[in-house]
Amino acid sequence: MKILVTGGLGFIGSHTVVELQNKGFEVVIIDNLSNSSINVLDGIVAISGKKPLFEKMDLRDKSAVQSFFKKHGDIEGVIHFAASKAVGESVENPLLYYENNLGVLVYILQELTKKDRARLIFSSSCTVYGQADEMPITENAPVKPAESPYGNTKQIGEEIIKDTCKVNPSLATIALRYFNPIGAHPSVEIGELPIGVPQNLVPFITQTGVGLREELSVFGDDYPTEDGTCIRDYIHVVDVAKAHVVALERLLENKNEANYEVFNLGTGKGSSVLEVIHSFEKVSGQKLNYKIANRRPGDVIQAYADTQKANEILGWKAYSSLDEAMKSAWDWEQKIRA
Repeated sequence: MKILVTGGLGFIGSHTVVELQNKGFEVVIIDNLSNSSINVLDGIVAISGKKPLFEKMDLRDKSAVQSFFKKHGDIEGVIHFAASKAVGESVENPLLYYENNLGVLVYILQELTKKDRARLIFSSSCTVYGQADEMPITENAPVKPAESPYGNTKQIGEEIIKDTCKVNPSLATIALRYFNPIGAHPSVEIGELPIGVPQNLVPFITQTGVGLREELSVFGDDYPTEDGTCIRDYIHVVDVAKAHVVALERLLENKNEANYEVFNLGTGKGSSVLEVIHSFEKVSGQKLNYKIANRRPGDVIQAYADTQKANEILGWKAYSSLDEAMKSAWDWEQKIRA
């Protein structure tokens, strides 16, 4: 079966391609390489022994998207990762995020609705919940006004898909709302490759640890949490990748209960910024240079998942611990700087 993975050379995308190929799927990757590297293809081949088809394309080009689907009429499913994803950057450049994250989704849906049967796995985010009132966060938690344009694009993206599914029963979709994917493949052949200054905590930690960054800024230590720093649900990227394959198989086997379903992907455990730093220090055996800075706009106090629905209905769960994920991230950082 041929599966399209948009943004398939990115962090989560590349790990998902590996898991798909390990399960025997034929994979086609579309990526514009704006936040990834063509060298990731070599890592995918080194792990899986198979080279996926690759097309360099900017999905904001509607005619290119149309041409692609004409050429690959036998695509059975799409896993859609291609999107800009940094909260801080989205606050500074909202129009980039609305064009890239929503326009592209519309173009893909327009092509999928032409098919007799189409399946879509949408890369969503826990940011749709905003600052949730209760922890852990279930899928039934109210979708609050977004704290950032990035979060808003995920909310609107889900609404676009839901509205499309209502009038297109042949389109089956699962939106996976993930919390904070971190780490790297245990083979250390692929991992997170942020372009420029990392927008996420863990690569900034590992880059500081390896000496690429002078120090890490911890944004706020006066939040109403145990140690005053923000709490997130950090999940190993391989666990996240495997969830995409499980979700896709659910749709391909027609096991879905509705043609639009939503699942949280997390560990069910919250870790503070300082706990993540201490985990790094434990697995690396070195002290991290960090300082406390002012709060950052767009940050919520805490967010961690209730994973019961994904565990029971999808039959998926996260297995790796925070220390294991941090160790793989550190191994990867050392490899790419060697």
